[in-house]
Amino acid sequence: LKAGGVAGVCVDLILFPLDTVKTRLQSPQGFRKAGGFRGIYAGVPSTAIGSFPNAAAFFITYENVKSVLPHGSSSYLSPATHMVAASLGEVVACLIRVPSEVIKQRAQVSPSSSTLQILSHTLYHEGIQGLYRGYKSTVLREIPFSLVQFPLWESLKDLWSWKQGHVVDSWQSAVCGAFAGGFAAAVTTPLDVAKTRIMLAKAGSSNASGNVLAALGSIWRTQGLSGLFAGVVPRMAAISLGGFIFLGTYEKTRQLLL
Repeated sequence: LKAGGVAGVCVDLILFPLDTVKTRLQSPQGFRKAGGFRGIYAGVPSTAIGSFPNAAAFFITYENVKSVLPHGSSSYLSPATHMVAASLGEVVACLIRVPSEVIKQRAQVSPSSSTLQILSHTLYHEGIQGLYRGYKSTVLREIPFSLVQFPLWESLKDLWSWKQGHVVDSWQSAVCGAFAGGFAAAVTTPLDVAKTRIMLAKAGSSNASGNVLAALGSIWRTQGLSGLFAGVVPRMAAISLGGFIFLGTYEKTRQLLL
């Protein structure tokens, strides 16, 4: 819990400006109208509050599921174990992440409004359901992301450990995390764009229904391939750096605590 929480807070706060740029590039009104480079830390209180419990929930679930399923470098079931553990971890973590993400993204494209104002407005007009707008699309983004990132991260660590004859250090785990995160970020960008559009959609609009396929279809028809991969560069940069900080900090904190 502590190792996951510390890792989550570190990565989210350090890389917040890149996340804001990515969200504004993906927003329906376009980068400039969404705020451009102004108010780059808009929405950071929501992230600061949600980061620790979100990351802690993920790693508690991930490590516990991994411990009861077959794993280890010698097991051919190891990749499947990591996929199942990561997927279940994301489902649990999204219960905390989605409300935080909804408020954060709405603040990022409305830098003139405070996080508290956006929270109050969302609750007043949409209720608790409004805070969970995009839960399905977030899970549908996070599960494929985790199916790529975590088995790749674990496999790279195992390979590096085998090559050098001992378990990888925390900085080596961080390097593996950066590569795994960047690759996973690139291939799941269309799902991230759809999730952003759903969270930012006006209540009552077609995208507000949360239909991921409909959102992807709408983006494809209006903006084509470039629309589906909007924000891919800052997303890859943020998640590569995030993977380095997040997984490296997690391993180091875990080592210190254990």
